[in-house]
Amino acid sequence: MELNTTPITTTDALRAVCDRLAQHPFITVDTEFMRESTYYPVLDLIQIASLDEAVLIDPLADKIDLQPFLDLMANERVIKVFHSARQDLEIIWNLGQIIPTPLFDTQIAAMVCGYGDSVSYEQLCNDLANAKIDKSSRFTDWSRRPLSEAQLTYALSDVTHLTKIYQKLIAELEESGRLGWIDEEMSILTSPDTYKADPENAWRRLAGRLRKSKDLPVLMELAAWREREAQRRDVPRGRILKDEVLVDVATSAPRSVDALGKLRSIPKGFERSQTGTDLLEAVELGLTRDPDTVPRLEKHRPKNGGGATVELLKVLLKAVSEQEKVAPKVIANTDDLEAIATNDEADVPALQGWRRQLFGNKALALKKGELALAISKGRVSLIEIN
Repeated sequence: MELNTTPITTTDALRAVCDRLAQHPFITVDTEFMRESTYYPVLDLIQIASLDEAVLIDPLADKIDLQPFLDLMANERVIKVFHSARQDLEIIWNLGQIIPTPLFDTQIAAMVCGYGDSVSYEQLCNDLANAKIDKSSRFTDWSRRPLSEAQLTYALSDVTHLTKIYQKLIAELEESGRLGWIDEEMSILTSPDTYKADPENAWRRLAGRLRKSKDLPVLMELAAWREREAQRRDVPRGRILKDEVLVDVATSAPRSVDALGKLRSIPKGFERSQTGTDLLEAVELGLTRDPDTVPRLEKHRPKNGGGATVELLKVLLKAVSEQEKVAPKVIANTDDLEAIATNDEADVPALQGWRRQLFGNKALALKKGELALAISKGRVSLIEIN
């Protein structure tokens, strides 16, 4: 593989390299970005590799047009391989309102192949590519120019080893017959809804912090207001108002400047600012919101011993994941287990498709006393009860 550590800085050069890359069945892709001081991530570098070459693209170069890159990402004939793709895909969506397809995420594939929950790129490099990654440049400032040789070398390593990782994971998935298992997770990654930052849905990130459902209408309005402000100013949400302050205001629901100023979480003088006025308007909108527009907060709360059932299901999940060599996170999460503990027909992924065959049916059998857990040679074993 030819490694080019000189970043591409012109549209003509970018078009030429994208035309070459488009001739391959798959390419590996990564990005470097900064978002510490902005709402939207700022793209600083793009890395792409095929089996023949690895290149760097400088999106900050003067007058470069990234359309050839976007065309490559939209090319249905080329599989785009990422590791832990979500943030990279968000950037590409923001650039051109497209999602790279077809898509393959090596982190998800590795979990299905039994490499553990949220396995790191470094671990896969070590396990599958027999390579060590120098992480000294990982948290450097990618927006500063010129980039150092160490940064450029590190950036290329993020895609060069990924080619071998992809090939080995594909071989494992095909051999085990599990290639279709990752389709559901990929469908989530390739859905535009995953990356659309809709202010009206911003409350979902915070709803779990509420103690009382009556506070939800105010939280919905406050979260939507903050999201719109953060987008308008292009600053992180926390620069507008921190999460804990937003929840405090939603819970207290102050309706006057004085009441807002009495909240301990509110900085002195904030209540008399324009932002404070906007905040009070959002509170008022929440308090007068039509109840029919407020969703119910559904939480699976095990009753009548359900807590113990959840704990048994967790043990079962761990035993099945070890036996089948699949990361527990891919099979079920705690919400799934709590739902199954209280409802045999719960609408959760763990009771659908391959997950049901692998785990869901066993979970229901355990609940019905048709399956038992035992310790054998220091490991949990499953015993069917006739």
